[in-house]
Amino acid sequence: MGGCVSAQRSALADGRSSGCRTKKRGGRNEPLKKERPKWKSDYPMTEGQLRSKRDEFWDTAPAFEGRKEIWDALKAAAIALDSNDHQLAQAIVDGASITLPHGSLADCYDELGNRYQLPAYCLAPPLNLMSERSDGEGVELSQQAPPRKEFPLKVRLSTGRDVCLSASMADPIGVLKRQLAAQERIEAAHQRWFFSGKLLTDKTRLQDTKIQKDFVIQVIVNTAPPSITK
Repeated sequence: MGGCVSAQRSALADGRSSGCRTKKRGGRNEPLKKERPKWKSDYPMTEGQLRSKRDEFWDTAPAFEGRKEIWDALKAAAIALDSNDHQLAQAIVDGASITLPHGSLADCYDELGNRYQLPAYCLAPPLNLMSERSDGEGVELSQQAPPRKEFPLKVRLSTGRDVCLSASMADPIGVLKRQLAAQERIEAAHQRWFFSGKLLTDKTRLQDTKIQKDFVIQVIVNTAPPSITK
């Protein structure tokens, strides 16, 4: 009996579980709160970017620590909470024996004492979330977009000419392609934009490329669409 108590104290001291049954870390279990965290992204984030960020977290989190079945339960609860189904989220948490010391999925424990922390972007969209349009532009949902800060963007064509465009860091490449098409009569479909050796897709925004205002973007111009190989 004495050995078991000693093992419990040692396990609690260094944060590990032992062969003896230990008390859940946190000491209390609060009901899941309906309130979700309020946060703002470093840059206006589209719905697609938010989904990609969440998918990346759920794909990689189980590989580091904790139990996969708990991660799966937390993902299901977070999705239910994001869909305003609080009752389902609470049922999932209870069914997986997850302890919420503060009533939030942001910080919780399983029955073995393992700790799980979910980032705010998995629990709620940012305040500056933007909806996506078919033309590649976005409209911020929660608040008016800040004033557009334009700067001259230099692009170097494969034909040997340098062209200056009016751009902002929030502009997607697709929009800039259309500007170049209107200015130089080069169809957007015949343009391939590169920066630091990386191909830039139409939905890539300048701020995602980490480009500085005095840098140059390379544009490969194809006079004819590439042939399709079978």
